[in-house]
Amino acid sequence: MPKISKKGLAMPESPIRKLVPFAEGAKKKGHKVYHLNIGQPDIKTPESAISAVKNANIEVLEYSHSAGFESYRNKLSEYYKNHGLPIDNQDIIITTGGSEALLFAMGSTMDTDDEIIIPEPFYANYNGFSTASGVKVVPVMSSIEDGFALPPIEAFEKLITAKTKAILICNPGNPTGYLYSQEEILKLAEIVKKHDLFLIADEVYREFTYDGFKHYSVMNVPGIEENAIMIDSVSKRYSMCGARIGCIVSKNKEVMATAMKFAQARLSPPTYAQIASEAALETPQSYFDEVITEYKDRRDTLVNELNKIPGVKVAVPKGAFYCIAKLPVKNADDFAQWLLENFNYNGETVMVAPAAGFYSTPGVGLDEVRIAYVLKKEDLIKSVQVLKEALSVYKG
Repeated sequence: MPKISKKGLAMPESPIRKLVPFAEGAKKKGHKVYHLNIGQPDIKTPESAISAVKNANIEVLEYSHSAGFESYRNKLSEYYKNHGLPIDNQDIIITTGGSEALLFAMGSTMDTDDEIIIPEPFYANYNGFSTASGVKVVPVMSSIEDGFALPPIEAFEKLITAKTKAILICNPGNPTGYLYSQEEILKLAEIVKKHDLFLIADEVYREFTYDGFKHYSVMNVPGIEENAIMIDSVSKRYSMCGARIGCIVSKNKEVMATAMKFAQARLSPPTYAQIASEAALETPQSYFDEVITEYKDRRDTLVNELNKIPGVKVAVPKGAFYCIAKLPVKNADDFAQWLLENFNYNGETVMVAPAAGFYSTPGVGLDEVRIAYVLKKEDLIKSVQVLKEALSVYKG
């Protein structure tokens, strides 16, 4: 029998999606499942985006330019400049989601067995993207004790070798919700300049910050124009996860020329999704003001309810719409599966994402889960009540 590739065998399962069969099983039993496992917002997509697709007068569904519609890139450049980011249209390549942008970034800057340093816990698919690219993830540990703040620069310095090509951050963070301060970004800028590394910043949650904290982009840092690569997406900003439109952004012309070759190899990003994404740029600021207020209320509700459960510890997120909670269990994978297979409270149960999959260090995060507060507040309160009841009877 032909054998599967080593790379394929090494590809990690998604900690977010691997429990789906058990959730489907729970639903077949008639149980209501509260999905706290995935960052799928229930906020309505802007009507301008939906209408643009409905009203598109297209007779032939053609390829677009490999870099994406020029009209979209021009408007995206204007959008960034209006938000204080000095980004021109030639600095942008439209991609099939932020995922493809990350693959283009790794493919353009790293070779097989090169190393990328990432503060962990981190977005689980970074493990998959690095495996697909033949790149080794070198984790630097952050801690729930300080809300998952940037680890000391000395910790980064100890990990840098001749194979190190980049540092990757998610800001605000998935799964932690941590928002790096301007001071922390400048520290990273200093280290990438010193060691001639790339600084890749996944900034897809840029709009979602709370409590007066402001997002500081790597594209705002003077002196690292050749080092900085920004990853962006419409998925969360406009509640358009299914559009699969993102972009890779950099002032480094060599990086962008190389990324363009990857873009040409996959021909073009999807046409209808680009039409929707371009139209979404007309969304008024009032939309974001309302969304941010809603997410802040949901965050406060979730954290307050979790803090009522004995033995649970939660880091208060400053951005995005996720938090990491430490539970009084030995193995959150087993607990998450048990919740779906063997537990219900008044016919209801919850689906969480075990956090071990957001680490690359073996054996870390086994008692943690990621929770996405993308449900309305009433459902978050019910979800935490179910979680509380489950923890009171779980034997693991």
